Amino acid sequence: MSSPLNIHLEHYEGPLDLLLDLIRKQQIDIKDIPIATITAQYLEYIDKAREMDMDLGSDFVYMAATLIHIKSKMLLPRDPALEKDGDGLEDPRQELVDRLLEHERFKNAAEMLQQKRLIEENVWSNPQIKNFLSEDDNPGLNVTLFDLVKAFGEIVERAKNRPTYEVEGSDVTVSEMIRYLKDQFVEAGPDRPVFILRVFERQRTRRAMIALFLAVLEMVRMQAVVVTQKDLFGEIALTRHGNFEAAFASDLPIAAIEKDYV
Repeated sequence: MSSPLNIHLEHYEGPLDLLLDLIRKQQIDIKDIPIATITAQYLEYIDKAREMDMDLGSDFVYMAATLIHIKSKMLLPRDPALEKDGDGLEDPRQELVDRLLEHERFKNAAEMLQQKRLIEENVWSNPQIKNFLSEDDNPGLNVTLFDLVKAFGEIVERAKNRPTYEVEGSDVTVSEMIRYLKDQFVEAGPDRPVFILRVFERQRTRRAMIALFLAVLEMVRMQAVVVTQKDLFGEIALTRHGNFEAAFASDLPIAAIEKDYV
């Protein structure tokens, strides 16, 4: 008897992960998504998952409904009166595009952290290093960016339950948050840490928190700050890297970062 046909279906952590994979595999411009094609492929994946008894969460079904809704809005004729006044010209896909771009940034950051962890696990330390350290040296605990990501997630979850009052204004950018963090170090004084979770909690919007988190990642990449923790389960802090002043010697690195997030 011939063996049954085995069909492998990729597993995705969420609907945004699936959509992003469909877009990238076909090299589609994420800002100009062919919504009809992507919707058909998305629904085809859901149908195959059901045939294989894969348990998809309700968020996958909700995203399918969202895609169909966007598709229907694009098929509807536009009111000439609204177009004349300049209203109703917003692309129905824009909100989805913004969510995909935000998801991609976090995904890239997570991949960067994963690569960093793999490098750290495969680097051997010199056991003789203790001969060159004095008894007064206290480097603190080895805190990775994974700890910062986990703490950031907890802050965001707590922020969902608190009342927020958002005032409409200009969007907060990552480059602005980098300058904001630099000012925090200046206010704290030389050799003083900045307790980053306290800074997170002072942000009034989720967008500001995300921009601040990305700013921390960029400052670590620039070798401007170091993530530290004095005690086990203690507060996570940022301290100045030896390259702190050099990293901010000019605005060129920040200007380049600003272009990446446009």
